[in-house]
Amino acid sequence: MFGKKLLLGVILGITVIGGSAMAKIPEIKQVKDTSIKLVQEWDKIFPESNKVEHTKVMFKNRYGITLVGDLYVPKNIGNQKLAAIAISGPFGAVKEQSSGLYAQTLAERGFVTLAFDGSYTGESGGYPRNVPSPEINTEDFSAAVDFLGTQSFVDRDKIGILGICGWGGFALNAAISDTRIKAVATSTMYDITRTAAKGYNDSVDANARYNMKKQINEARWKAVENNYADLLPANNLRKEQFTEETPQFVKEYSDYYTTKRGYHPRAVNSNPNGSWTTTGMLALINMPILQYASEMRTPTLIVAGENAHSRYMSEDAYKALGNKNKELYIVKGAVHTDLYDRLDKIPFDKFESFFKANLK
Repeated sequence: MFGKKLLLGVILGITVIGGSAMAKIPEIKQVKDTSIKLVQEWDKIFPESNKVEHTKVMFKNRYGITLVGDLYVPKNIGNQKLAAIAISGPFGAVKEQSSGLYAQTLAERGFVTLAFDGSYTGESGGYPRNVPSPEINTEDFSAAVDFLGTQSFVDRDKIGILGICGWGGFALNAAISDTRIKAVATSTMYDITRTAAKGYNDSVDANARYNMKKQINEARWKAVENNYADLLPANNLRKEQFTEETPQFVKEYSDYYTTKRGYHPRAVNSNPNGSWTTTGMLALINMPILQYASEMRTPTLIVAGENAHSRYMSEDAYKALGNKNKELYIVKGAVHTDLYDRLDKIPFDKFESFFKANLK
C-alpha cells in the first residue's frame, strides 16, 4: 500500500512539476503545418539563455505561406501582458543567427520577442525556395504582428518590430504601412531594393539597369521549365575565392557567414550552394520600398556602424522619414557586420530604452 501511495505521489509530483513548467509560457495560438518538419533541438549559433523560455512557433502570412519563428518569453511571466517585438534579418540569414541573438537578449530585458524566418527561406514555407520579395517580406513583419497580437500574454497595443541589415528596410516599410506597429528600430540597415536597382552608392545607371533586367528576363525562359526554382551561381563569400579586387565588406560578410562565428547551414549566405532564384531580383529592382517615408508616423530608431559600408543608407532613410520622433544612432568604430553579433558593439541598452519608451 505504501508503495502504491509512493508511486502515486511520484506521478502526481511529476504532473505538478510538468504543469508548472508548462505554465511558464501560457498557451500559444498558432497554426499547424505538417509539411514543415521543425528542428527541435537548440541549433542557434549563440548560447541558450536560462533567463527566458524558448519555443518554436508557426503562423501564416496573408499569402498563405507558413512562417516559422523562435518565440522568446521572459521566465515566470505569470498572467502579465507584455510588450512584444518581432525581429528578422539580415537578408540571406536565418533566425538562428543575428535575429535570434537580438530576440533572446531583448527577452532577457523583459519583452516577448519573436525571431522569424522570412517567406521562402530557413524553416519557413514557400516554394520555390530562396525567393526575395519586397512586398511579401514587408508582409511577413505584419504577419508576425498578427501572431504576437493574438497571444494572451502580449499587449497588442504594445508591439514593435526590429529589422537587421536588408530586413531593416522591410521593417521601415512595414511600419509605414501597418499602423498597429507602435515602434520600429533598424540595425545596420540596407534598403535592399535600392542596392538591387542602383548598386552600391548608386553606381548603376539606367542603361546598366536595363541590361540587368534584360538578362534576368531572358533567364525566365529556362526558369519557367523548372517552376522558377533555378538558382543563381552559388555565393562567392569563401575566402579562397577572394582576389585583390574583393571589397573589404565582402570579406567581412565571409568572416561572419562562412566561419564558426556565424555559419548556419539553412542560411542562404552560409550554405556553399546557397543563392537566390534567377528571377528573384526583378521585383527588388522594379518595386522600391520606402516610397512613402515622408508619411512615417511611427517612432523610429536607426542604428548604424560608424565605419559600415552601408551607413549612407541608414542616414538617407533617417533624412527621408517624416516623423519627428526619430533618432539616428551611430556606433563608434563599428563596421556593418559588427552589429550582427558583437555584444560589445550592439547597443542593446539603446534598443531597450527606445522600445520601453515607445511601447507603453
